[in-house]
Amino acid sequence: MDKELKNIFIHHVYFWLKNADSKTDRDKLVDGLKKLSSVKTIQNFHIGKPADTNREVIETGYAVSWFVQFANGADQASYQTDPIHLKFIEECSHVWSKVIVYDSVDV
Repeated sequence: MDKELKNIFIHHVYFWLKNADSKTDRDKLVDGLKKLSSVKTIQNFHIGKPADTNREVIETGYAVSWFVQFANGADQASYQTDPIHLKFIEECSHVWSKVIVYDSVDV
């Protein structure tokens, strides 16, 4: 069985909250991401938080991660301008202080 994912576009976003200890802000962000998952071009998604791992190379400062799989770059590009995505930014951007995005495609 081949476990390798091929011919996909990965969009992985990490969010840092302005109020790092605010459960209310984290819940608002998570609820917003759940709504965002209804964008039609999203194949799969995962909403996460830092795992309980501790090694020098592991970044654990973020509050929430958003992992999204698209079929291709065109689907990811349409997601960026989708009204659901724009509404998410409008409704949730006030809770985060920093966002880092890692997009990747097959080597």
